[in-house]
Amino acid sequence: MNSSVGNAARLLGAGLRALLVLTVICGVIYPLAVTGIAQALFHDRANGSEIKDRSGQVVGSSLIGQTYNLPKNDPKNAEEAARPDLKWFQPRPSNGLGSNSVNTQYSLILSGATNKAADSGAVNGVCTKDAEEGTLCAQVLAARKAVIADNSTAAYRIEPQDVPADAVTSSGSGLDPNISPAYAKLQVHRVAEQNGLGVEQVDKLVADHTQGRTLGFMGEPRVNVLELNIALKALSKS
Repeated sequence: MNSSVGNAARLLGAGLRALLVLTVICGVIYPLAVTGIAQALFHDRANGSEIKDRSGQVVGSSLIGQTYNLPKNDPKNAEEAARPDLKWFQPRPSNGLGSNSVNTQYSLILSGATNKAADSGAVNGVCTKDAEEGTLCAQVLAARKAVIADNSTAAYRIEPQDVPADAVTSSGSGLDPNISPAYAKLQVHRVAEQNGLGVEQVDKLVADHTQGRTLGFMGEPRVNVLELNIALKALSKS
């Protein structure tokens, strides 16, 4: 009996020592080492890829898209459609975003895709103006109509074939922070007119903020909308 108690005590002591050692290694030393390396070598990314304006205030992350809409007439009216603030460059649509319906105490936004099939509403693979409401085709056609109306000016007319795909479709998460150079250039005349700037000034702004493919061959050229709008704000005040 005494031998059994002694063995149990030794096993318990060994287990407690192992727990203590592993807690220190895995719960203290390892997290501190990883955090230290991340802060030393990847400080910006480790802190959320924050973007600051010229005053030094954090205004967002380069990894998460934002909307640039006018304030609602009635903030309590959830059904009121948001209208874009046309003085800013606009991001991709965010049709995949949904509201939190589980914990209604907090007004949270959930990211996600529309989950509509590519041929949703299409007839023989073609979207027509008679597409059923609520289908992907109907959403795309409505978005294209809005893009044309919003970005056409007295001196510059947008044609349907000028509208790139990312102007009328959301990303898988609905939070894509980037747009294509083609969509950014499509907005140049409208942004210039709304802000009292020259088209050449705004066009150069887009060119300066166009990023090439990662490592020269991965992905597509892109423009970060938040960074572009921060530069636009600074240009408008200069």
